[in-house]
Amino acid sequence: MPAQGRTAYRQALSRAALLVGALLSLLGAARAEEFSGRVVRVADGDTITVQRDSHAMTVRLVGIDAPEKGQAYGQGAKQFAASLAFGQTVTVRVSGHDRYRRIVGEVILPDGRSLNHELVRAGFAWWFRKYSRDLVLAHLEEEARERHRGLWADPVPEAPWTYRSHRPSIAATL
Repeated sequence: MPAQGRTAYRQALSRAALLVGALLSLLGAARAEEFSGRVVRVADGDTITVQRDSHAMTVRLVGIDAPEKGQAYGQGAKQFAASLAFGQTVTVRVSGHDRYRRIVGEVILPDGRSLNHELVRAGFAWWFRKYSRDLVLAHLEEEARERHRGLWADPVPEAPWTYRSHRPSIAATL
C-alpha cells in the first residue's frame, strides 16, 4: 500500500476508534451508578466534594489528572473547576472507588457538560492515559495542546505524576 494510502487508512482508523470510544463511554455511563448533589468544596482541579443528602462525598474525577496546588497551573485548575461546579447541583456517574475510598467518577454539570472533559478541553488537566481508555479525553488533550490552552502554553509542562514522584509527601495523599 502506498504511503498516502497508509496515512489515510490510519486517520480513518483513528476517527473510528474515537467514535467507538465515545459510544462505549456513553453506554457504560448509562449503566453506572449515578447520584446528584451540590458541590460544596473544590479541593483541586480533579477532586471535589459533593453533598448528597446529609453526606459529604469526595469525588476524584475519572480519567484526568490536574496539576497539584503547588505546581504551575494548579491554582488555575482549581479556580476553573470551581467556576464551573462550586455551588452547583451536579450528577456524578460513579466508575468505582480509589485506594483512598474516594468515589471515582465523571461529574456532569447542570448544563449537561462533563466537568472532566471541560478541564482537559481548557488545558487545566491531562488525560490520565495510565488509568483511562477514554478517547474523547485523548482528543480533547490533543486539541488543547495544539491550541496552547492553559498549561499547554508552557513549552514543557510538568505532568502531575512526575511532580508527585519528586515529592513523596504529596504522592502519599493521592
